[in-house]
Amino acid sequence: MTTMSPRSPLRLRGPRTRRRSRPLRASTLARLLTIALLLAACAPGGRPLPRFGPAPTPLTATRAIGLYDSARDASLRLVIAGLDEDQGGRPTRALASYQRAVGVDPTNPFAYLALARHHLEGGSPEEASAFLDQARALFENEGRLGPEVDVWGLGLRAGIERARGRDERADALFERARALAPTIWGDERLSAAELR
Repeated sequence: MTTMSPRSPLRLRGPRTRRRSRPLRASTLARLLTIALLLAACAPGGRPLPRFGPAPTPLTATRAIGLYDSARDASLRLVIAGLDEDQGGRPTRALASYQRAVGVDPTNPFAYLALARHHLEGGSPEEASAFLDQARALFENEGRLGPEVDVWGLGLRAGIERARGRDERADALFERARALAPTIWGDERLSAAELR
């Protein structure tokens, strides 16, 4: 009788042999999770994809100081002073400060954002819309459009739509704004302190 070594090619194996399975790598697991989320989002009635990681910090007027030239910084300081006046309940003085900010730097999108916020709070959605369009055009011209700036435009546009009585459109825009900054848009209002 001949015994076969375990390495012999004549060794018979059963119909199914068990192989040692290797654990999945983290990158493979991440790919599988991404595919599953994409499939779920594409399904009828699928929900938007969840955001992973921290949301980008919105670019405020204060954080923008030092990113541009001295004229922009001077204009931003006037915007901040106007926001302080608005927060203190002095809308006439705030408006004057915003107008001076535009005079110092007519390309400062934060001055137009502040004006849009000011007019929306004052019950003038048409004027707010015109100033918001100007702010967006200036941010776009600077190549600054993105989540840290879009958060202002989405929420203000939602507020304008709400003031016009277009609640369905406003709800959709507020939902997108809250996804970017829930602490800012949770109350569906942009305070002067939040833009400051």
